[in-house]
Formats: sequence, C-alpha cells, structure tokens
Amino acid sequence: MSSRRATTTITGSLVTAAFSTVMILSATASAEDTGPASDKGGKAVDQAPAGVELTTTLPEKISVDNSSKKTAITATVKNEGTKESGEINLLVVGFDGLRVNSVKGCSAIAEKDLPEGSNSGFSCAVDNLAAGASASYDVDATYDLSKAGRICLPVQNADGSKTFWQQGPVPFGTANPSPNAPATPLLLGTDNQPAAPGGDKKAPGGAEELPKTGFEREVLPLGATGAALLAAGAAGLWWSRRRPVDQ
Repeated sequence: MSSRRATTTITGSLVTAAFSTVMILSATASAEDTGPASDKGGKAVDQAPAGVELTTTLPEKISVDNSSKKTAITATVKNEGTKESGEINLLVVGFDGLRVNSVKGCSAIAEKDLPEGSNSGFSCAVDNLAAGASASYDVDATYDLSKAGRICLPVQNADGSKTFWQQGPVPFGTANPSPNAPATPLLLGTDNQPAAPGGDKKAPGGAEELPKTGFEREVLPLGATGAALLAAGAAGLWWSRRRPVDQ
C-alpha cells in the first residue's frame, strides 16, 4: 500500500515491515480530542486466530470548530490477546455529517469501494500487533453540525475476507447544540440534534428531519466489491467482505 512509508503511533513492541517506517511513541495521541477512549458500539464479528483478540477505541468526546467544521479524532486498534495479530487492516469510515478527510499513514478507499451511505474512508495497514500492543492513528475530519454524523472502525484480515471486530457505525453528537460558541463538544454514542438558524433545534419530521442512524438503517450493499453491510443491534453493527484497497 502506498502509504506504508508514513509514520503511525504504535504502543508496545516494535513493528517493522517492507516499505514501512514506524515510530514508537507514548500512548498519548496528537489529535485534539478529549476524554477517555471507549469501545462503545463495538462487537466481535468473525473469529480471530487463536490467541488474538482485536478491539478498537474512539475518544469519548471530540470538539468541532463551528467556523471551519474541523475536528480531530484518534482511532486506535488494540491486540488484547496473547499472540501476535499478523497482518491486519484498520478501516476508518465516515457517514452523514462526519467526513474523514485524512488518516495519517493510511490510504484513501476508492469511492467505488466505499460502503453505500458512507462519504469517505481510509484503510490503515497494520503489519503486525504484538500481544498487548496498540496502534493509534490521527484522523482529520470535518463535521457538518446541521446533520447527524457517524464513524465506523472495522478491523479486517489482510485480504479483507474476514472482519474480526467492528466499532460502529457509532454516532458523535449533542442534544445541546451551541451554534454561537467557538466550538461544539460532541459525545460518542449520542445522536446529534442540530440547531436550525437562530439557535432552535430542528424538529423531527418534515423537510428537516434528521437522517436515521445506528441500527435503524437498512441493509446496504458495498459498491463494486459486492460485499454487504449489515445493520444489527444497538451498536449499529455492519461488516463487510471486501477486497483490499488498490496497491
């Protein structure tokens, strides 16, 4: 993958692979998110190899600049098992008002390979995670606060035939929008309730009804790959069978 030369944040053992430059840093990410990390909205899907236990986390809180709509998110994949993970891919996919603009060290997913309903996505090649190690990625995103917004973190094997874990699509949002403030804090697992011009919340129903999020969404196909997204349970789980991002 062309982005393997980029630097990622990895805790635990040193991980090296061809065309990769990996820097060992502390667990603190450089993205400007706040609050503890959470695996809210996550669930194991396909069975991982024996001794491998993969999970992901997202920050409990993020802050959206009301002028630029910019926000920063840290996406982390962890191996909580007793054996090395082998080659895996972490996908970072945006939905609705949340658009992923870049993920440091990762490659953009081609538009034809994005899940239907998503607006952006990146694939991060993790060549190996030792037992107890984690890899964190800085996600630059924008959030249109006039809409709901969700993010999804699937963890797949190298060829994309299995999804070992998936967090989301899980919403970031607030029930108390602050359009006149410099920034709006959003909470993980909270559906966004945007404010209409003048500061009033958009009423449900009518032309300004919010898009549905989470488990209420219909099953959606995965573009040209012929894979499927399955919405299920309160976590709004979806998983895919997809080919790897173009080399």
